[in-house]
Amino acid sequence: MTRAFEDEDVTHVEGEVNPVRDMEIIFEELRLKDVEYIDGRLQDLEKKVIRGGDKAMKPELATLQKIHGILTEDKKPIRFCDWSGAEIEILNKHLLLTSKPMIYLINLSEKDFLRKKNKWLVKMKEWIDANDPGAPIIPFSGVFELKIFEMEEEEREAYIKEKNAPSVLPKIITTGFKALNLQYFFTTGKDEVRAWTIQKGMKAPQAAGRVHGDFEKGFIMAEVMAYADFKELGSEAAVKSGGKYRQQGRNYIVEDGDIILFKANTAAGLTDKKKK
Repeated sequence: MTRAFEDEDVTHVEGEVNPVRDMEIIFEELRLKDVEYIDGRLQDLEKKVIRGGDKAMKPELATLQKIHGILTEDKKPIRFCDWSGAEIEILNKHLLLTSKPMIYLINLSEKDFLRKKNKWLVKMKEWIDANDPGAPIIPFSGVFELKIFEMEEEEREAYIKEKNAPSVLPKIITTGFKALNLQYFFTTGKDEVRAWTIQKGMKAPQAAGRVHGDFEKGFIMAEVMAYADFKELGSEAAVKSGGKYRQQGRNYIVEDGDIILFKANTAAGLTDKKKK
């Protein structure tokens, strides 16, 4: 998040507001933090592989050496590079900062947000297009969001209608979920409805494991209805009578917004000692 407005009551660590410069600083600091981490890991791996003869660690050493070259010679985030499946498995162990997708939040004054104008917006978009092409850019106003958050519901709705400017927080949340490759599914009971967060592409048994580990081990099937169908038809019974209530096996890939009833043999998750 970068600030793109002047305010005498809010000082800036660099002395003046310049969001393009701030993005350059953040970009560089993230790269240097990854370099610092990789330097430490390389020292450890070189001892094990080169001096200790640990052949099993050779692929990881080679991958980290490649990462080090990208960060120090090319000086670019590692998310911009092509990686093999084996390299991705190694990358996922280290959770490097420059491997993560970026979302650029531009904090505007309320005045600039409402009139949809700011002297920095074009310059910032040009910098992002040149340095992180395709990354999401979301202008918003922290002052505006705080103001409407503190209002009563009726007052909030009237103010939003008057200014023709809804809250941007839902967009920030959904964009963050998309960038992180996340989605929801729902489970229901007599007393509550629960939303569970999972990675896109997760199969039904693994999703069941988010609810309870024994559900994954003893997975039998998932009874599924899409949220859109439930909303349109109005009830579970109507979804069933409409032929849109489905039974899915262990290869089913959970869709965003699925409402799921898992069926499992929970005894399969017990140890032999517990069964006795």
